[in-house]
Amino acid sequence: MGVFQINAVRLWESLMATAQIGATPKGGICRLTLTDLDRQVRDWLKAQCEALGCTVAIDEVGNMFARRLGRNATLPPIAIGSHLDTQPTGGKFDGPLGVLAGLEALRTLHDADHTTSAPIELINWTNEEGSRFGPAMLASGVFAGVFTADYAYGRTDREGKTFGEELQRIGYRGQEKAGAHKFSGYFELHIEQGPILEHEGCTIGIVQGAQGVRWYDITITGQDAHAGAMPMVLRKNALVGASRVIERVDAIARDLPDAVGTVGLLENRPNSRNVIPGEVFLTVDFRHPETMGLDWLEGQLREALADVLPALQLTYRENQIWTSQPVHFSPELIDCVGAAVKTAGFSSRSMISGAGHDAVYVARVAPTTMIFVPSRGGLSHNEAEWTSQEQCAAGAQVLLNAVLEYDRRLGDHSR
Repeated sequence: MGVFQINAVRLWESLMATAQIGATPKGGICRLTLTDLDRQVRDWLKAQCEALGCTVAIDEVGNMFARRLGRNATLPPIAIGSHLDTQPTGGKFDGPLGVLAGLEALRTLHDADHTTSAPIELINWTNEEGSRFGPAMLASGVFAGVFTADYAYGRTDREGKTFGEELQRIGYRGQEKAGAHKFSGYFELHIEQGPILEHEGCTIGIVQGAQGVRWYDITITGQDAHAGAMPMVLRKNALVGASRVIERVDAIARDLPDAVGTVGLLENRPNSRNVIPGEVFLTVDFRHPETMGLDWLEGQLREALADVLPALQLTYRENQIWTSQPVHFSPELIDCVGAAVKTAGFSSRSMISGAGHDAVYVARVAPTTMIFVPSRGGLSHNEAEWTSQEQCAAGAQVLLNAVLEYDRRLGDHSR
């Protein structure tokens, strides 16, 4: 398993205890970022880390950094962590597992009185989910220079409250400049949020990178008309056009290996029982691990729109509203995870992350990789989300082993 063994029961107790902060009747968590519940779990984490002798720093967008000192103060810290905010109907593991497994790694090293070469730093990133303040991964994005702090401060929730005001209100607007921390590397443990590991009976996913994403808004325009009086041959039915576009999006994604395509939002207007739909708004989400794949998907989408809609006497507007480039994680850190899995004796497979994570932005400024553990039924962003105690412990053990392997390499290199 490794030189130092994490305490599986203690990790599980931490997961279940913090899950009570914002617990929902169906067994999940509603702990939106920068709420009083978020402050409560942050205060808990800060106290736990300080009890281990860690110093806790907070940056200008609320990211928390708990540092355990190493022997060599010239080495930047090895960072571990994830996020503690959740979806409105989130589960117990999406985000919290990565933070609390990191805390368990620090506790294990503390119990063993072991000092690493490099400092070890546990991070709680602010607003990963984006469920209260969009976009997602907001504060790690500021950390990596993708967004400015002022941009983050100006984000508003549905009640008109700003990120900056709420950060100040809960007492977690720090003085440190976002991005001032420098890492030797960053490891993030997370549930898979998909079904692959469970389906293949694997314990650990060794994550090679994250898919690129492109989002599109499409408005299809026809003509409202009476459902009884307008002959079929003369209709300009925007919903019929939208249905054919949806079929084409699905077919396009199936034609390219490793691609996924989704129409997740559809607005039909005027949405009346006896009116032919005159306008439909829909969204398209394409993902692929390579830029060339994303380019192909985009080209196919535009060909489909031009092929399908004019033939139905429909016009359209298409706009790419967001893009996130594919991310390839650090080969050396991936190798450390592979060595960690071998030491622990777990089954594993290499994989690409289908979801976005803070690690995607951190990878722009530091060597980064991720470790996945199974999600029962592939469920996530769901109160029924579940990863067993044994699976959580396996992920935490691999995390600790990988950190120690990387620390050994850093120590050898510094000498």
